[in-house]
Amino acid sequence: MNAKGRAPRIANGQGFWGDSVDAPIRLVEEGPLDYLTLDYLAEVTMSIMQKQRQRDPDMGYATDFVGLIRKLLPTLREKGIRVIANAGGVNADGCRRALIEVASQQGATGLKIGTVTGDDILHRLDELIAEGVPFANLDDGRPFSEVRGDVLSANVYISSFPGAEALQQGAHIVVSGRTTDPGLVLSPLIAEYGWGETSWDLLAAGTIAGHILECGAQCTGGNYSRWWEVSGWDHLGYPIAEVAPDGTFVVTKHDGTGGLVTVDTIAEQLVYEMGDPTRYLTPDCVADFTSIRLEQAGNDRVRVSGIKGGPATDTYKVSISYLEGYKAVGQLTVSGPDAEAKARICADAIWGRLKRSGVTFEQTLTELVGVDACHGPMTRGEAKPGEIVLRVGVKDRAKAKVDRFGKELAPLVTSGPPGVTGFAGGRPKATEVLGYWPTLIPKKQVVPRVVVEEVR
Repeated sequence: MNAKGRAPRIANGQGFWGDSVDAPIRLVEEGPLDYLTLDYLAEVTMSIMQKQRQRDPDMGYATDFVGLIRKLLPTLREKGIRVIANAGGVNADGCRRALIEVASQQGATGLKIGTVTGDDILHRLDELIAEGVPFANLDDGRPFSEVRGDVLSANVYISSFPGAEALQQGAHIVVSGRTTDPGLVLSPLIAEYGWGETSWDLLAAGTIAGHILECGAQCTGGNYSRWWEVSGWDHLGYPIAEVAPDGTFVVTKHDGTGGLVTVDTIAEQLVYEMGDPTRYLTPDCVADFTSIRLEQAGNDRVRVSGIKGGPATDTYKVSISYLEGYKAVGQLTVSGPDAEAKARICADAIWGRLKRSGVTFEQTLTELVGVDACHGPMTRGEAKPGEIVLRVGVKDRAKAKVDRFGKELAPLVTSGPPGVTGFAGGRPKATEVLGYWPTLIPKKQVVPRVVVEEVR
């Protein structure tokens, strides 16, 4: 139990950068809480942040997070809620400085803000290659030399222990770069209970608690296959884990919020992004998802127990992004009668005219939204749609070719079959395609750094 005599209540109010802006605020204001976690990072996000920092050395973190703390800080302090977020992106120190400025403006003296860095190895790649780290592609074994010249970002999924260290040093807000998503929940548990680096079952329990919470409302009724059983969609509750010292925990949500917490909603989230369920690899342990036991423990309360874990591997996973080419996507609305037939004529005309002009692409996309774009023929109905959105796109290394594609859509309004409209967004422009290169690095090559700074 914690200093309040109960299992700490850890919530997640951000499943990704772009999730509900109100969810973290509601979690803080609508019920008791000890820790608020916020997940901002995806693989593509790191490369975007790296570009932002190249343009401005003070940028490269989730600026939305700073705005959120500006709004929430008085309530966080009043209720004694601590925050753990991977909003630091590729510039956690810059994020800390921005937070210190916000706290100073509000007179929040004594507030401690911690950062965890050491995950960003972009500037060390050549040094590490010279020391024998191959960075071969984890999926297919391709050599790193294939993409080395186009790399935009390189970040290590580091351990949850540095975040716990920052909390143990008294940090009220901890900001990190590329930690794992479940690690945001595991760090406060390590700090609260002093779980050791070889407490495999406990670390696995904390990891699985984090895995259940990491996508926010996806475990409290969001994206649930039996969606008709869910109520209160306009006030969906976000998840909270109440974790005991022995690693058993209850997943719930604030009273009075919408949504649903049942064995089924939790089970669906558990299989999210799952490979081998007996070996869920993290920097901290290997969790066995087949050991999990779920039990309904009341209204909107599911108890999770029985979790087993094993020793962590001697490597960290690395997420590398690189420039893979360019893409453009555009769309036209084709109205009926015979909308589908006319849309197919439009698509054939686009690709045929480009080919006659000597322009072909590495990849093309043709979708008839309203017919079978999402699930193919599996869900195709017998009724003829009265209108269809024709969505077409290309990908290629040559930016000029991609831009040339963008000029081929508008002419169909007058040079295609009748009923073509919906071209109000202008010509689609070439945008960068970022490739993902997963790989490994020996743990001994990575040294996390923890800094805790007090507002004075």
